[in-house]
Amino acid sequence: MATWTDIVSFAHRLGGVTEAHSYDEPSLKVGKAMLTRLRVEDRSIVLKDIEPDERDMVMAQTPDLFFTENHYLGYNIVLVRIAAADLVRLAPFIERTWRRIAPKRVVAAYDNRSAAT
Repeated sequence: MATWTDIVSFAHRLGGVTEAHSYDEPSLKVGKAMLTRLRVEDRSIVLKDIEPDERDMVMAQTPDLFFTENHYLGYNIVLVRIAAADLVRLAPFIERTWRRIAPKRVVAAYDNRSAAT
Protein backbone atom coordinates (compact mmCIF):
# COMPACT_ATOMS: atom_id res chain seq x y z
CA MET A 1 0.00 0.00 0.00
CA ALA A 2 1.35 3.40 -1.00
CA THR A 3 0.91 6.61 0.93
CA TRP A 4 1.12 10.22 -0.15
CA THR A 5 4.40 10.39 1.80
CA ASP A 6 5.78 7.49 -0.30
CA ILE A 7 4.79 9.29 -3.50
CA VAL A 8 6.36 12.54 -2.34
CA SER A 9 9.61 10.75 -1.40
CA PHE A 10 9.78 8.99 -4.75
CA ALA A 11 9.15 12.23 -6.67
CA HIS A 12 11.85 14.09 -4.75
CA ARG A 13 14.36 11.41 -5.77
CA LEU A 14 13.63 12.23 -9.41
CA GLY A 15 14.78 15.83 -8.95
CA GLY A 16 13.41 19.30 -9.42
CA VAL A 17 10.16 18.45 -7.63
CA THR A 18 8.61 20.80 -5.10
CA GLU A 19 5.67 20.39 -2.79
CA ALA A 20 2.87 22.84 -3.41
CA HIS A 21 -0.91 23.14 -3.43
CA SER A 22 -3.25 22.82 -6.39
CA TYR A 23 -6.97 23.33 -5.97
CA ASP A 24 -6.25 23.80 -2.24
CA GLU A 25 -4.89 20.26 -1.96
CA PRO A 26 -1.33 18.92 -1.64
CA SER A 27 0.45 18.59 -4.95
CA LEU A 28 3.84 18.05 -6.51
CA LYS A 29 5.18 20.38 -9.15
CA VAL A 30 8.16 20.73 -11.40
CA GLY A 31 8.58 24.43 -11.92
CA LYS A 32 5.03 25.69 -12.39
CA ALA A 33 3.76 22.44 -13.95
CA MET A 34 1.78 20.04 -11.79
CA LEU A 35 3.21 16.54 -11.59
CA THR A 36 0.40 15.05 -9.50
CA ARG A 37 -1.91 16.02 -6.69
CA LEU A 38 -3.66 14.37 -3.81
CA ARG A 39 -7.45 14.42 -3.81
CA VAL A 40 -8.06 14.57 -0.08
CA GLU A 41 -11.77 13.71 -0.24
CA ASP A 42 -11.16 10.19 -1.54
CA ARG A 43 -7.41 9.69 -0.91
CA SER A 44 -6.65 9.33 -4.60
CA ILE A 45 -4.03 10.93 -6.80
CA VAL A 46 -4.36 12.47 -10.22
CA LEU A 47 -2.09 10.91 -12.85
CA LYS A 48 -1.55 12.97 -15.98
CA ASP A 49 -0.44 12.00 -19.50
CA ILE A 50 -2.69 8.94 -19.66
CA GLU A 51 -4.15 8.64 -23.13
CA PRO A 52 -7.81 7.53 -23.26
CA ASP A 53 -6.95 4.05 -24.59
CA GLU A 54 -4.40 3.47 -21.83
CA ARG A 55 -6.79 4.89 -19.21
CA ASP A 56 -9.56 2.54 -20.35
CA MET A 57 -7.18 -0.42 -20.32
CA VAL A 58 -5.81 0.16 -16.80
CA MET A 59 -9.31 0.81 -15.44
CA ALA A 60 -10.58 -2.41 -17.01
CA GLN A 61 -7.62 -4.45 -15.71
CA THR A 62 -7.65 -3.08 -12.15
CA PRO A 63 -10.85 -1.16 -11.39
CA ASP A 64 -10.11 -1.29 -7.65
CA LEU A 65 -7.00 0.81 -8.31
CA PHE A 66 -7.67 3.03 -11.35
CA PHE A 67 -10.85 5.03 -11.92
CA THR A 68 -12.11 8.32 -13.29
CA GLU A 69 -14.98 10.73 -12.89
CA ASN A 70 -17.02 12.53 -15.53
CA HIS A 71 -15.12 15.74 -14.77
CA TYR A 72 -11.88 14.18 -16.08
CA LEU A 73 -13.22 12.39 -19.18
CA GLY A 74 -12.05 15.06 -21.61
CA TYR A 75 -8.51 15.00 -20.23
CA ASN A 76 -5.56 12.59 -20.34
CA ILE A 77 -5.99 11.80 -16.66
CA VAL A 78 -6.72 8.76 -14.53
CA LEU A 79 -7.31 8.67 -10.80
CA VAL A 80 -5.62 6.18 -8.48
CA ARG A 81 -6.79 4.98 -5.08
CA ILE A 82 -3.52 5.20 -3.20
CA ALA A 83 -4.65 2.78 -0.48
CA ALA A 84 -4.94 0.10 -3.19
CA ALA A 85 -1.67 1.05 -4.91
CA ASP A 86 1.94 0.24 -4.43
CA LEU A 87 4.79 2.48 -5.44
CA VAL A 88 6.14 -0.06 -7.92
CA ARG A 89 2.92 0.27 -9.90
CA LEU A 90 2.69 4.08 -9.62
CA ALA A 91 6.33 5.01 -10.20
CA PRO A 92 6.40 4.53 -14.00
CA PHE A 93 3.35 6.76 -14.46
CA ILE A 94 4.80 9.50 -12.25
CA GLU A 95 8.23 9.27 -13.85
CA ARG A 96 6.77 9.48 -17.36
CA THR A 97 5.03 12.76 -16.55
CA TRP A 98 8.11 14.04 -14.73
CA ARG A 99 10.29 13.33 -17.78
CA ARG A 100 7.92 15.38 -19.94
CA ILE A 101 7.78 18.44 -17.68
CA ALA A 102 11.22 18.49 -16.02
CA PRO A 103 14.07 20.51 -17.52
CA LYS A 104 16.32 18.39 -19.73
CA ARG A 105 19.32 19.03 -17.46
CA VAL A 106 17.40 17.67 -14.44
CA VAL A 107 16.37 14.54 -16.36
CA ALA A 108 19.97 14.07 -17.57
CA ALA A 109 21.28 14.38 -13.99
CA TYR A 110 18.78 11.76 -12.82
CA ASP A 111 19.71 9.42 -15.66
CA ASN A 112 23.42 9.87 -14.89
CA ARG A 113 22.84 9.09 -11.19
CA SER A 114 20.78 6.00 -12.10
CA ALA A 115 23.41 4.76 -14.56
CA ALA A 116 26.13 5.11 -11.91
CA THR A 117 24.34 2.85 -9.44
